[in-house]
Amino acid sequence: MQIRHGTAGSNPAEHVADFKAHGVKVIHKAVAVRHALKAQKLGVDAVSIDGFECAGHPGEEDIPGLVLIPAAARQLDIPIIASGGFATGSGLAAALALGACAINMGTRFVASAEAPVHRNVKEQIVANDERATQLVFREFGNTGRVARNAISEEIVTRSRRPGAVFADVADLASGVRGRTRVLQEGRMDDGLWWAGQAQGLIESVATCEEIVSGIVTDAEKIIGRLADLRG
Repeated sequence: MQIRHGTAGSNPAEHVADFKAHGVKVIHKAVAVRHALKAQKLGVDAVSIDGFECAGHPGEEDIPGLVLIPAAARQLDIPIIASGGFATGSGLAAALALGACAINMGTRFVASAEAPVHRNVKEQIVANDERATQLVFREFGNTGRVARNAISEEIVTRSRRPGAVFADVADLASGVRGRTRVLQEGRMDDGLWWAGQAQGLIESVATCEEIVSGIVTDAEKIIGRLADLRG
């Protein structure tokens, strides 16, 4: 069995040697080409390139995947996993064309039958469109993309006040609050929860098997159609 471990958010240097010594494959998340190159130099086995569309922390440079993925592919020698905004077969086909070898999906799998979150969360993702996310914590240099709701709106309002500090929004941004009130209890406007712009591409809650097989089938059809056009 091959074990893989992901790193993100800081320099993975102090962990890479230990992971590799135990046969663990290391995948590092990067939101900039220079960070991906540094991770490659440190010896990681692959990088997840996260475009600005992604849920979670997209960095502070706002480079979308359509530019970031091929920019990274042009300079990296290790495998690239395209992340941010992927939820369909056309997205997979596009990622492969841009130089990635795979895609990473977070929001799409939250809206799966197996995801251990409240049904309200899954249905909200299906109901939301691509505009239903919000950037928070930008004023504090730690931008995050979350689902737009009453809590995210209030965080943005408080953050824009002159002299605001993170402590001013900490009660609203609490991870415990989001996990308990939203993910577990389904109270959709009572906590912060992560979601990407891929919400606008998700039309149903499905099993993981249905999601993966559907995406692969659609991507193969698209790639085949493009090959036919060339012929």
